[in-house]
Amino acid sequence: MTNFAQTPKLPEGVLFDLDGTLLNTAPDLGAALNNVCALYGKEPVHEDTYTPVASHGSRGLLKLAFSKELETHESELRKAFLDAYSNSIAAKTHVYEGVVPLLNALIQAQIKVAIVTNKPKQLTQQLLPSFPEFDVFEAVVCGDTLSVSKPDPAPLLLAAEQLGVNPTSCIYVGDAERDIQAGRNASMTTVLAHYGYISDSDSPADWKADYGISTPLELLNIIGLPQP
Repeated sequence: MTNFAQTPKLPEGVLFDLDGTLLNTAPDLGAALNNVCALYGKEPVHEDTYTPVASHGSRGLLKLAFSKELETHESELRKAFLDAYSNSIAAKTHVYEGVVPLLNALIQAQIKVAIVTNKPKQLTQQLLPSFPEFDVFEAVVCGDTLSVSKPDPAPLLLAAEQLGVNPTSCIYVGDAERDIQAGRNASMTTVLAHYGYISDSDSPADWKADYGISTPLELLNIIGLPQP
């Protein structure tokens, strides 16, 4: 871990998770889940229930309403979910407050930025054009870019390679345990986004992130850059 705030040296790169870190995608993921619920005659899942698990992938969300059915009909349910999500992938999804000025500050300081997500490439490529403010990202590594995904460090190391930076001079920001594990295993400084999708059953203190932030702009304090 590098304490950038106490050294004159800035990080070479800052890598971000996508869902629950840069974008609040829970409204559209939850809507897709409830479309599948309606299709199969299930009661809708409340926002307070699906939001904390919004970054757990299609299986994690479907498990909220179809725990038994997943054992025998997972592929069918997953296809229905992904079809519904793809049809309205950016209807209510929005950038977290503070993300845009954070990115502007990083770019102004000549710090390179990248996205490393477990979201499949097809969905990521469909989603990102709705957010032109993300054109500043020089690398995007998705969940199926490689044969492994987070918590394996390989996607983070690939992003650092694509940015042309040293992994040990990078920060990785995410809201899930697998993000912190991946960042640590990639020898990056890890930052937990407490504003993201963390459920009451999670134990984020046990994840042992190097730092935690409750808003995106707090990252500037860790790096040692002034607030905008």
